[in-house]
Amino acid sequence: MSGSSDSSKPSDVKAIWKIGPVIAMPVVCLVIGLVVGYLLRGSAPAPTAVQAAVTDVPPGHPAMPAGGNAQPQKPTLEQMKHMADKQAEPLLAKLKADPNNAELLNEAGKLYRATHQFQEAASYYQKSLEIDPRNVGARTDLASCLYYQGDVDGALAQLDKSLTYDPKHAGTLLNLGLIRWQGKKDATGAVTAWKTLLKYHPDFKDKASVEKLIAEVQTNAGKKLAQNE
Repeated sequence: MSGSSDSSKPSDVKAIWKIGPVIAMPVVCLVIGLVVGYLLRGSAPAPTAVQAAVTDVPPGHPAMPAGGNAQPQKPTLEQMKHMADKQAEPLLAKLKADPNNAELLNEAGKLYRATHQFQEAASYYQKSLEIDPRNVGARTDLASCLYYQGDVDGALAQLDKSLTYDPKHAGTLLNLGLIRWQGKKDATGAVTAWKTLLKYHPDFKDKASVEKLIAEVQTNAGKKLAQNE
């Protein structure tokens, strides 16, 4: 993420961000909703058509409850894959003629990532990065895809690599903290990443949320240590 900007096939992506029993306070849940929603969307917004397809279900669509007036449900992963494949057709046609176009590969990654097709998205990001390894936004997106597939170590390796190109990259530092916290239960590493983020970006737009995360993680880590003494 460049600051503007989401098991191998999880049936419920939200399940990946379950909060453990040590950190289950309401304020943490609120902050996670705010911060993760911001950071794991990736390096740039998903293609508009895909965003609309995922969030806005037309009347009569299989994901719309009977009657048409009830709150629409989000499409299933299978339905989102169909949307992604359909939206990707023009991109894939261009890639057929220009297979080493890093920008096109990155766009394909964003499209599949927006519809939670993380394995497909990761493959496009990896190909893009083979051509343009300095694209820290794409690398941060790849890290989140790997994380959603259950590859915590792979995700952290990509984020560490991203920081070798841009040690101040806000999205990388934000993701690094969350994945260290959630994936490794590494409160110290998470807080260090977030404090580094705020050091380099004192006007970060979600500064208050990050500060709350730091405070809650430190508090709960301290409680855990005290219980183990």
